[in-house]
Amino acid sequence: MLRNAPKFFEVAKRIIEITADTIVVAHNASFDYRILQMEFDRLGYAFERKTLCTVELSKKLIPDQESYSLGKLSRSLGIAVSDRHRASGDAQATVKLFKILLAKDKTKSIISAAVRLTPRHQMEPKLMELLSSLPSETGVYYIHNSDGDIIYIGKSRNIKKRVNQHFIGNEIKSKKIQLQVAAVTYEPTGSELIALLKESDEIKANKPILNRALRRSIFTHGLFKFIDDSDYLNLQINSLKNNKGAIATFGNIIQARKYLMEMTEKHQLCQKLTGLYPTKSNCFNHTIKACKGACVGKEKPEEYNQRVKSLVSKIALDNKNMLIIDAGRDIEERSVIWVENGHFRGMGYFDLNFQINNSEVLKSIITPMASNRDATRIIHSFIRRKKFLKLIDLNE
Repeated sequence: MLRNAPKFFEVAKRIIEITADTIVVAHNASFDYRILQMEFDRLGYAFERKTLCTVELSKKLIPDQESYSLGKLSRSLGIAVSDRHRASGDAQATVKLFKILLAKDKTKSIISAAVRLTPRHQMEPKLMELLSSLPSETGVYYIHNSDGDIIYIGKSRNIKKRVNQHFIGNEIKSKKIQLQVAAVTYEPTGSELIALLKESDEIKANKPILNRALRRSIFTHGLFKFIDDSDYLNLQINSLKNNKGAIATFGNIIQARKYLMEMTEKHQLCQKLTGLYPTKSNCFNHTIKACKGACVGKEKPEEYNQRVKSLVSKIALDNKNMLIIDAGRDIEERSVIWVENGHFRGMGYFDLNFQINNSEVLKSIITPMASNRDATRIIHSFIRRKKFLKLIDLNE
């Protein structure tokens, strides 16, 4: 590689150009930076750049690793590496490692520090200049003030389009963003499900001033179950406001009723016992022989309840162990969401050429996230609507 390589003085000008106004990211950055400074000193030039070290970040964000060498970290995190110990191979592996570290940095300390380190003239461009650097991809975006602090977090299937709406909007929140914005950073997720979960988790972790502390839930109604006086298992749509233990959650009552009507038909349930046909006698479906007569006691509770339990088991997360596989950030990658014993454990990404069946590897690539009511409802919604690529049942 070195035999036909150019001399340092031949590439020095290009190195200055491509690193201008950037932060140099490297594995053991102090070593690489020291070598660069030494070579530039020989040419009589004072080379100064801000740096980020993926070794230091890894020790902070991925503790208790056996080794923090690039090779061993790559193996434990499922990073596919080609041309090991060659410039391009190590650089690509460092990029992939840095992406994982950014995903694991829930408090966004890395990007906030990067905004503070960025030269001032880059922090005060016009809104159109800020917008021009944003992608039309699915992901989470972070709006910073001039101190680097995150003042707003959002998600979108088209980051550029959504941020543009903030920049041209007339509502109070948009006006505040337009006045305070100094930089916009983003994290592509590939998956809308990952974006929703990250947005919810990171708003709670960072508490941005322009995200309302108690955001209105995107879910208003839920599906609940109860046993009536005749021992039949009933399903009922109710507001989530003062009710707990929903089997599934919905954005509004219309979505809830539509779903329950579809499930009532699919599982031959009784319209009266699902609350869709209030009556003191038989439901309409029994009249047209689409209901087996639970509404008038013709079908035994045990038989009817079995079909209801079958439906509930398919949509409830209770005690389930599974992986939800969805789109990744590029064509060679997939995202994974881990649910253990009915609780959301976290999310991560893996290379298509890498197997995630090994539990230790799975745990290393997963970014732990809080299992709370909002996360559970988001996952419920996507499972119900089958808005993902694949579901792996770990109990099978």
